[in-house]
Amino acid sequence: MLSTAAIVAAGVGLVPGVANATGQDGAKGTDHRGVSVPDLDLSKIAAKAYKEGTASSPASKTVHPAAKGSKQAAGAAAVEPTVDLQAETISAHAIQLALTFTTDPNESITSLIEWGDGTTSSTPAYPTAQTLDHTYAKAGVYTVKVSLLEGTTLRGTNQVVVQTAGNEFTPHAPTRLLDTRAGIGAAAKKVPAFGTARIKVAGAAQIPAGVTAVALNVTVTNPSKDGHVRVYAEGGEVPTTSNVNYTPGQTVPNMVIASVGQNGYVDIYNHGAGELDLIADVTGYFSKSAASGYTSLNPSRIVDTREGLGTGQGKVAGYGNFSTQVHGRGGVPASAKAVALNVTVHEPNMEGHLTVYPGGAAPTSSNLNFSQGQTIANSVIVPIGPDGKISIRNGAGAGTHVIVDVVGYYSPESESALIRTAPSRWFDTREWGSPLEGRSYIYGRVAGGDTNVTALVTNATVTNPEGTGFLTVSPDPNSWAAYEGGWETWPTPPNSSNLNWTYRKTVPNLVQASSGVNNVIDFWNMSYQPTDLLVDTFAFYAKN
Repeated sequence: MLSTAAIVAAGVGLVPGVANATGQDGAKGTDHRGVSVPDLDLSKIAAKAYKEGTASSPASKTVHPAAKGSKQAAGAAAVEPTVDLQAETISAHAIQLALTFTTDPNESITSLIEWGDGTTSSTPAYPTAQTLDHTYAKAGVYTVKVSLLEGTTLRGTNQVVVQTAGNEFTPHAPTRLLDTRAGIGAAAKKVPAFGTARIKVAGAAQIPAGVTAVALNVTVTNPSKDGHVRVYAEGGEVPTTSNVNYTPGQTVPNMVIASVGQNGYVDIYNHGAGELDLIADVTGYFSKSAASGYTSLNPSRIVDTREGLGTGQGKVAGYGNFSTQVHGRGGVPASAKAVALNVTVHEPNMEGHLTVYPGGAAPTSSNLNFSQGQTIANSVIVPIGPDGKISIRNGAGAGTHVIVDVVGYYSPESESALIRTAPSRWFDTREWGSPLEGRSYIYGRVAGGDTNVTALVTNATVTNPEGTGFLTVSPDPNSWAAYEGGWETWPTPPNSSNLNWTYRKTVPNLVQASSGVNNVIDFWNMSYQPTDLLVDTFAFYAKN
């Protein structure tokens, strides 16, 4: 049952955001109200990911060395020791190993467990049923070997191959995997109403087999009617969530982190009554191989051409580009291999697209499509060039302002790994009977306050807005106990935005939302007018 909590009227001075609507100057004295949503119980929606990590090796697989001079060789009815192994994942990097021993009660048998990462444990074979937990430093696939010892004499071995639930990220040069207009990755024809396009991920563009999830920029173009698309792993059920919403004739991009089917494919389902074209560009992938983990950051602005922040002041010229330093800015260290951004175009002089890339020649892929005068944002995950910079190209024939906010980074030192979940809707204000009021926020608890969870992969969709505005998502400085006890302080939204909208337009965007120190996330309606907000979850990041 959804609950609401009235928050006392308070004034707050707001730093002007990416693209404030007319008159949104951070005025004080507005009546602000917070709305709470139920705790997002990740233990339930992640159950499938943990189940996929189960593995076993029965006692009958125990291998015994040749019995030279043993009681068995002399004809005695010896009982050779065995061990049954059952392993399951219990967190991003941890497994639980259940051991069941069968031994001769007259023998003193101990076990040596080699976890596959260079560490070992030991335990006697009594009691006969035991469980041990082990946490790996990095995501991966490991062979756990159990040796049964009588003193120093090896009496038997069994082993099981386990894989962590967590997945680590490998950046990929922006590359087009699908374009139904040009016949790239599929036939050169539009996707029909309620039809599905397939994207080959594993084995395409040098992406290896065994990939578990992929970072894609998905663009809908030339739709004939209203609708939305849903991106999911091939072989799974078509979800009820959405990734990209569109109207007739509109070109709309959105970043997606999607699970990959066991056959290496991702599906895009067109939930609309008309046909459309689809484009998908890859910028990275996740796998069980040790690579880069994720570190979420409080949103921080690193580029604003209106002010000359991170580059020259003034609009980026038509077909112009610029590079900007990423390493050492916004909390991004020199070890980072890729960066998670929110990129916004403001006041473009004509329609076009924006391309974000690690440097060198600009690829043919696009990250953000826009029309003349439109303010629009999109999430971007992009590799960082060897010089610590990224580049941005304006693909329009006339100038536009560009704003970039950093929200996180991927590096080998980062602890958090991605845990895939089935697409799930967290909340939908349309079900409440009233929208989220202007200058108000929704706050939600994540995983019962589990501090191992560091960020959520969500898709936020604004619909039915009564004016122009933008959404800001940030960790809440208050604990859940503070809200329950009524002693919370007033949160200050950051100087950043996650998506921008205009009157009555439906706009989605991927949001990798940091859960902060309190595992409470705020969704701010930075407009003076109400709007409906839907938030879908697709994965989360966890440390252990």
